[in-house]
Amino acid sequence: MSEAAHNEALDLHHELEPLYSPPRTRFGFLAATNHSIVGIRFMVTAIAFFLIGGVLAMLMRAQLAGPDTQFLDPGQYAQVFTMHGTVMMFLFAIPMIEGFALYMLPKLLGSRDLAFPRLSAFGYWCYLFGGLILLTALLLGVAPDSGWFMYTPLASKPFSPGINSDIWLVGITVVEISAVCAAIEFMVTVLKVRTGGMALGKMPLLAWYLWVTSAMMLVGFPPLILGSIMLEVERAFGLPFFDPGGGGDPLLWQHLFWLFGHPEVYIIFLPAAGVVSTLLPVFAGRPLVGYAWIVAALIAQAFLSFGLWVHHMFTTGIPHLSLAFFSAASLLVVVPTAVQVFAWLATLLKGRPRLELPMLWLYGFFFIFVSGGLTGVMVAVVPFDWQVHDTHFIVAHLHYVLVGGFVFPVLAGLYYWMPQFIGRRGDQGLGRLAFWLIFVGFNLTFMIMHLTGLLGMPRRVYTYAEGLGWEIPNLVSSIGGFVMTIGFALVVIDILVQWRFAAISPRNPWKAGTLEWAMPTPAPAYNFASQPHVTAREPMADEGDLPAKLATGGGYLPGHRGGQRDTLGVDGVTGEPEQVILLPGPTYLPLVTAATITGAALCFLFGIYWGAALLALGVLCCGLRWLWDTGLRHEPEPIDAGLGKLLLPHPAVAQSPGWWGMIFTLVFDATFFASLLFGYLFLWTIAPNWPPPAYIEPAPVIAALTALALGLSAFAAYRAVAANTRSDAGGTRLWLIVTGLASFAATAGLIAIPVFLAPSPTEHAYGAAVLMLAAYGALHSGLTAVGAGFVSLRLARGFLSPRRSLDLRNLALFGTYAGASGAAILAAVHLMPLVGSL
Repeated sequence: MSEAAHNEALDLHHELEPLYSPPRTRFGFLAATNHSIVGIRFMVTAIAFFLIGGVLAMLMRAQLAGPDTQFLDPGQYAQVFTMHGTVMMFLFAIPMIEGFALYMLPKLLGSRDLAFPRLSAFGYWCYLFGGLILLTALLLGVAPDSGWFMYTPLASKPFSPGINSDIWLVGITVVEISAVCAAIEFMVTVLKVRTGGMALGKMPLLAWYLWVTSAMMLVGFPPLILGSIMLEVERAFGLPFFDPGGGGDPLLWQHLFWLFGHPEVYIIFLPAAGVVSTLLPVFAGRPLVGYAWIVAALIAQAFLSFGLWVHHMFTTGIPHLSLAFFSAASLLVVVPTAVQVFAWLATLLKGRPRLELPMLWLYGFFFIFVSGGLTGVMVAVVPFDWQVHDTHFIVAHLHYVLVGGFVFPVLAGLYYWMPQFIGRRGDQGLGRLAFWLIFVGFNLTFMIMHLTGLLGMPRRVYTYAEGLGWEIPNLVSSIGGFVMTIGFALVVIDILVQWRFAAISPRNPWKAGTLEWAMPTPAPAYNFASQPHVTAREPMADEGDLPAKLATGGGYLPGHRGGQRDTLGVDGVTGEPEQVILLPGPTYLPLVTAATITGAALCFLFGIYWGAALLALGVLCCGLRWLWDTGLRHEPEPIDAGLGKLLLPHPAVAQSPGWWGMIFTLVFDATFFASLLFGYLFLWTIAPNWPPPAYIEPAPVIAALTALALGLSAFAAYRAVAANTRSDAGGTRLWLIVTGLASFAATAGLIAIPVFLAPSPTEHAYGAAVLMLAAYGALHSGLTAVGAGFVSLRLARGFLSPRRSLDLRNLALFGTYAGASGAAILAAVHLMPLVGSL
């Protein structure tokens, strides 16, 4: 780079770096919304929780190292093993994926930030606060103690009368808000916030993996959130969803939990597999074999993973036909996994692999994950599963799949992208020693644990008697666990040493072809001084001078436009530039909103229900304040986006990120509703003590008027959109008023069902289920009414025009969904008793 070009690059850097960094004030760091900062916070926090989970694991191994050990009493051991699983699954694995994707996705896609930076910051605070609820309970000795899966009836009030289970239900629900926010964020980002020319077929494979994972999170987490709410409501108010004596069924919890739990295995595995698909071609020295096959395989794997949840329930007495179906499905999912593994092996065979430290971790991944996959095939066979279910064989299988399938690729990625994080790359000797300690220690711990399980040792027991043949296997596992712990400690030491003392890393030290290496190292806050135009899957290999070109403003959106953060928005399929996405700056609103939600959750936890209700209203106010800051009050002019492109800012574009955000939010919402209907129908058809003592009182007039109000609300919302398109402000305002009044009437009609028509929700699960359905419908109709008033105010303040119509279109989408789900609720509540009477 010439001196003039170097100076030009420095000028752009000095313009952009302060703009994309948090304020330099005492508490300015709390307002940060930049994806790199939030992503690093996620990863650092997740690693801290991982270390805590590791300490808990060592406490268990110390307890089980010999027979009749009294290191932990039964209550302490129950808390330790419950928190170990909870921390590793909910506070480490998923948040680590979120943090990695937050940090890496914009860099892979050639953009400056994610679609909704404030949503990312909000998600982090929810994750931190939810995790702190659980960690504080552990320190106070009241941690959850019913297992990380919270099976009922063990987690129900009669068998867990303390606050322990409530802490799990409340804390995990707050944490899962973060996961849902991340899923919506990543879905929209991959679809719309890419650089110019990056069609779907030119996206890095890692972006495909993260997009499919986000889709799975969007559909996989609602059943768990619903189950947690139902169990907490049962514990708090006595609604018998899971109590057989009241028409409930404990198996409903298992169905809801594993509808989330089995896809979660693949939610954890797929991003790690994406890391493998990214690193392997770099160190093999050739492009990955079978790009299209891998994309098809991971999509198939995502679909199949949602048909396997009963895999975890083979011993619960389900019908033999179901056993056969889910056993076959469990074997079928091996096929897309094998496609990916063979593509990786073919890449190695056709290339010339370099045994760098990241590659060493990948070789460890291959050995451990494939071993775990083989035992997975074994437990998919029903007779074998009956023999080893709830033994240490399952513990060993779980760790082979999750540690081999996640932790080893994560450590490979950590060492690979270390120059991105800290700008340094040190000697690999300490890292190699750490690898061998972890690899040997892991296999020493869990390989022999298969034998422990085959010898009959059940999981979740705090001690065992001498003479059962379990002494030596447990001692070996405990020794291996401590060896592995030393290895992980060396990884942490190695990272700190590299951060403090290693040499400055050159740009793109691995000679990779993806866009994240077109940035300086460490990555600046703005990522790219200008955004590239992509013509190949590996832009760095296709255009050797790309880093210099981008640094000097030779791409899209060079520099900034009037101190506004922005990034390019593209067509979701072709990658053709279509809008300039205006990004929000630093704000404390995500922190305040997350703190308000956490406060409401804590009030509910401690039975202060009036406080929970007041803070729930505070959350609504925060949300409205959040939305008020979006949009424009004037008609925007096209922006010179560079490379000959004149583009409108996103508030004036039809398919803006906000519209897609509403679409994916409704996907989550619809999955939650489908899970609620599933629970209602499951209780009707499977649960004991049905039919209930009394059904809902027939009220055809109320039902008809409520249905009419629901339909009118949706119709009026779309008429408001049409009036706005004609520049008819008066008509728009009138139809918004109709929308609000109709939604309010529908809300009243739905509230009347449990208040005046349905039997008591505490006497039988039928009444409890009707209450849940009516509350869901009333909440959505009520939010539609609030939304109509909010959009009316926005219209009066100049935020709406025929071109700037996102508020109205999103209200119409939400109102239509509220109407459709409300109609389904009316049908389920009023027609099912007629079916039951027949």
